Amino acid sequence: MSRMIGTVSRGVRAPIIRKGDDIVEIVTNSVLEASRDAKFEFHDRDIVAMTEAIVARAQGNYATVDDIAADVKAKLGGETVGVIFPILSRNRFAICLRGIAKGAKKIVLMLSYPSDEVGNHLVSLDMLDEKGIDPYRDVLSLTQYREMFGYEKHRFTGVDYVEYYEELIKECGAEAEIVFANNPKAILNYTKNVLCCDIHTRARTKKILKAAGADIVVGLDEILNAPVNGSGYNENYGLLGSNKATEDTIKLFPRECQPIVEAIQARLYEATGKMIEVMVYGDGAFKDPVGKIWELADPVVSPAYTSGLEGTPNELKLKYLADNEFSALSGDELKEAIKAKIHEKDGDLVGQMASEGTTPRRLTDLIGSLCDLTSGSGDKGTPIVFIQGYFDNYTTE
Repeated sequence: MSRMIGTVSRGVRAPIIRKGDDIVEIVTNSVLEASRDAKFEFHDRDIVAMTEAIVARAQGNYATVDDIAADVKAKLGGETVGVIFPILSRNRFAICLRGIAKGAKKIVLMLSYPSDEVGNHLVSLDMLDEKGIDPYRDVLSLTQYREMFGYEKHRFTGVDYVEYYEELIKECGAEAEIVFANNPKAILNYTKNVLCCDIHTRARTKKILKAAGADIVVGLDEILNAPVNGSGYNENYGLLGSNKATEDTIKLFPRECQPIVEAIQARLYEATGKMIEVMVYGDGAFKDPVGKIWELADPVVSPAYTSGLEGTPNELKLKYLADNEFSALSGDELKEAIKAKIHEKDGDLVGQMASEGTTPRRLTDLIGSLCDLTSGSGDKGTPIVFIQGYFDNYTTE
């Protein structure tokens, strides 16, 4: 009888990771111990994934608000700084904003509306329609915003992020002015020195500002892209992908991850004789249908992965075949026809109707999303995910 189980994703528990821990040894041993405990066997193309958080913790990749402040002051002059398009997050941005505010005399905070880049809403589109506001054209002052929309709170967190960010800036000793706009050039009416805090649109934002005559344009990816007073850093992403550690400290996105995934793959091969793929993952790339929040607040889903995870799925749509090419077949005859079609499929199905409806995304983005949903972000205690059968198809016995 054919095997009845397809893809299986398991959360694997691990010790609490501290600075200086051997992440390669911990991940390898945790997966091997899990296999003994749950009595599963290893196969080629199984996948082991670990959260970026435990890698960064093991690396000790931390920085303080004072480290951030020093870098902001050095790169943006320490006077009036336009801080544009940050996401609305106590975990992701609030501590960064504290450091930014400590590195300037005045912050002009320009928030996108009705939502931030990842879908956290300040107001609804319906509210904009009711007030006759065009978010692509209109620039609102804080007074105008309050007169029209009042004190709206985030539906999930219960936080008025406008008030929260304004008070945070003031507490750090800087003057605060808040405006609402979606055109990056609007900030140049207030200051020519700009810190771009958007994640996935940052290259375009920087280009627009430079072309429009800004004096200094820096992205969050350029703050702490090198050590400051011995701090942690990320040479590729700077503050992007960072998380709150304490009220005065952030954990940065991990760096130099490729040697780690390759070392774990080698250790697992020694122990199992199987070529297991390994990746580091952060936020998944999916959207909440109720809150409209797009999960991906990290600069990438996966900062490092072994070579077998390169590429995109190359899959046939079974229901398309069943409803079209093999619509006259049923039972074992249909099953065997579909299996034969899978065996015959081209190495690249792009553009073919038989692949219509399959997800045209990178494997690492898909698998990282599965891992993020499996491990969660709370107290599950499973920062390692072990996946089997991901590359199986209908013909796999």
